[in-house]
Amino acid sequence: MQTVMHISTTDLEARLRQLAQSSTWLMPALRAVRELGLPSWCIGAGAVRNLVWDALHGYATPTHLPDIDVAYFDASDLTPARDADIQHRLSVLMPDTPWEVTNQAAVHHWFAEYFGHAVEPLTSLHEAVASWPEYATSVGLCLHADDSIEVIAPHGLDDLFNCVVRRNPTRVSLDTYHQRTTQKNYAARWPRVTVHTANAEY
Repeated sequence: MQTVMHISTTDLEARLRQLAQSSTWLMPALRAVRELGLPSWCIGAGAVRNLVWDALHGYATPTHLPDIDVAYFDASDLTPARDADIQHRLSVLMPDTPWEVTNQAAVHHWFAEYFGHAVEPLTSLHEAVASWPEYATSVGLCLHADDSIEVIAPHGLDDLFNCVVRRNPTRVSLDTYHQRTTQKNYAARWPRVTVHTANAEY
């Protein structure tokens, strides 16, 4: 497997920005979200993972992405209707894009029902990204008004660019992590991927 561990964080961020800027599907999505004027937002998780891993594998056709995750943080309105409204507005701008919009300030309201244990409220978008299930997907991109791309990567970019899937224990249990890795079957889509389990790699 290709390794990029010797590359600095600054260089990896520059590489990620370059991949995003050259993407025919991610840049339009970033522009669409920017148009809504959300106070604190990013496109992250699977969208960024697919972008990078497809590039590292030399895929000319983007790997299927079930949805584009838009994370934002707004503690002033925690209602599901807010997410639905933003998702609808994005669907109007880009109707063929499968959007998934989540206010990270409201995650604690539904986390226990979905994952089986309660969590404390998050305090910012950056804290939210830092809590996502795997380090490789704890990454978000935000497009600013001057077209600069902000990289939000609280745990760095080494796992992402080394095609490593490793559990982020901040909020995700081992059971949930194992369910996710089994369901997603990363290596079938990207053969260079290494998945870390509790005791081994496969």
